[in-house]
Amino acid sequence: MTEPIRTRNLDIYGHVELPWSRAHDALILSPSADLTFFLTTVRPDGRPHSAGVDALWDSDALYFTSGPDTLKSRLLASHAACSVGVRLQGIDLTLEGFATRVKDPATVEHLAAVYHANGWPVTADGDTFTAPYSAPSAGPPPWSVYRLDLRTAVGVATAEPHGATRWDFAR
Repeated sequence: MTEPIRTRNLDIYGHVELPWSRAHDALILSPSADLTFFLTTVRPDGRPHSAGVDALWDSDALYFTSGPDTLKSRLLASHAACSVGVRLQGIDLTLEGFATRVKDPATVEHLAAVYHANGWPVTADGDTFTAPYSAPSAGPPPWSVYRLDLRTAVGVATAEPHGATRWDFAR
């Protein structure tokens, strides 16, 4: 597990800071088929653009998919900074960093197997995914795979023990 280089307690009610392991474990244990992750990218004029994406945590990184002609993919091609938000079991989480397209066929093949095990009948086709269906916001196949290079995460606990914490990661 990648450990944060800095942790900051954001809680204003006296709760102690949350350990990164709480957010990390929730990412690992939450089945992606039951979650909606929201990707926020940046338009050239600075306005945000948000869209739901199918994402999963694997090998200590967040991965998500998107069609090459979607607005989110076009925005990431010109400005990789983004954030991904999700409500997990017991914690709301926002991950910030830079998204890069995964072009290694072996990694894409591995991730296809992970997605398939989580209920999406996807197959790897070189450096892209294909499947009989995806979310309408993904565009038509093939779909590109992106990896979030995590820089910052913020977690707000929705169950005991409560708290709010920011974690910074070295990259």
